[in-house]
Amino acid sequence: MMAAEMNRLEQAARVSMSGFQDAEPPPARRSSHLPLRLGAIALLAVTALTAAWQLF
Repeated sequence: MMAAEMNRLEQAARVSMSGFQDAEPPPARRSSHLPLRLGAIALLAVTALTAAWQLF
């Protein structure tokens, strides 16, 4: 299939689908749980340091 034929097929598909909305859902809102994430990371770091300190 030549490039010109592919371009015409793609354009025809776009025209025929112009009445339909995209099936993709809207982008998800990013929740602001930054303090919770930082607290979890800090807790994991303290736990890892405590475990390492107990081993030595």
